[in-house]
Amino acid sequence: MTPYPSGLILAGRRVVVVGGGHVAQRRIPALLAAGADVTVVSPHVTPAIEGLAGAGEITWLARGFEATDLDEAWYVVAATQRPQVNEAVSAAAEERRIFCVRSDDALVATAWTPAVGREAGLTVAVLGNRDPRRSAAVRDAIVAELRDGSLIARHERDRIAGVTLVGGGPGDPSLVTVAGRKALMEADVVVADRLAPRELLSELPADVELVDVAKLPRGSAASQEAINSLIVARALEGKSVVRFKGGDSFVFGRGYEEVLACRAAGVPVTVVPGLTSPVTVPGLAGIPVTHRGVAHEFTVISGHLPPGHPDSLTNWSAVAGLAGTLVLLMAVENAPAIADALVAGGREPSTPVAVICDGSMPTQRTVLATLGTLTTRLTEESVRPPAIIVVGEVVRVAFPESF
Repeated sequence: MTPYPSGLILAGRRVVVVGGGHVAQRRIPALLAAGADVTVVSPHVTPAIEGLAGAGEITWLARGFEATDLDEAWYVVAATQRPQVNEAVSAAAEERRIFCVRSDDALVATAWTPAVGREAGLTVAVLGNRDPRRSAAVRDAIVAELRDGSLIARHERDRIAGVTLVGGGPGDPSLVTVAGRKALMEADVVVADRLAPRELLSELPADVELVDVAKLPRGSAASQEAINSLIVARALEGKSVVRFKGGDSFVFGRGYEEVLACRAAGVPVTVVPGLTSPVTVPGLAGIPVTHRGVAHEFTVISGHLPPGHPDSLTNWSAVAGLAGTLVLLMAVENAPAIADALVAGGREPSTPVAVICDGSMPTQRTVLATLGTLTTRLTEESVRPPAIIVVGEVVRVAFPESF
């Protein structure tokens, strides 16, 4: 599970802690510091909790839990040593649409307690996926760097005006490089493609200008010219600009056109390569693009133009004569014509084919076919872009039972 982090404003709001042991004792001070109106439900409590109740800082109900204890509550902590009680608390909270922390089983909870630290006017909260020691260690490291000044805000750093081309990888935000993420977080302006990992854009600081390429003037040439003009203009204003793309900027990404535009304008430009989808997506699907004794080479081809198109730069007859793996990008629409051209050029109709849809994303799936059945299989499986098509015996290696 991936939690959605949020800062709760609990001042003056009712929070219920079920359980009176040491776990509850650790949770209550932070809730009180946040100004929460804390009610503890437990037949027995530690001396520290009893002292808080005696001082009037909390309300203590010295009995077992009842579902109505959660009425009017905003937040609940189930912290007893009895799983059945925690489950009853969780169920009652779910019925009332109240977020509930479970001390015994975070996987069935609806909220997790982060490791929290405060320094220099900042609150640092770290969630370590049920690894509290790691969360605490990361929190402590961040707080220490804030304290000694080695970790400073983006706007306090010395920034260099220019353009950085960042390849975002195949789509999964975890597959972006460390250098790519760093460039994004330090940018003044981010110009993003549709296929760039969108989750990373939600992490940008609020003052970053985000430009969606899809909203620029239509037409491929016009859009590219508009992008070139935009990144150059922002860099000449003294800003740090990131041009953010899916995959790698130099693999069918028109990235070098942007490099040339920057150089012509005297704008510094750097490149942060991205994991390129022709290799990574087949790999994620379990397909090697090369394999000893099967394929000694692989060829990456753009399929946005069909064989025979006057603007096509691909010699499909020569491609058909290759023995290695073919990886086709942007080829879903023209796949039937490409399959026909490969068969006409000498490839066997029984040649295995894999179509990998939504590579690296939660919806990733693989459709298997042959060159002879590819057209039918695309229709049967309602294949839509984005998809990568792998042609060759490496597909049989990955899926021997299917061919």
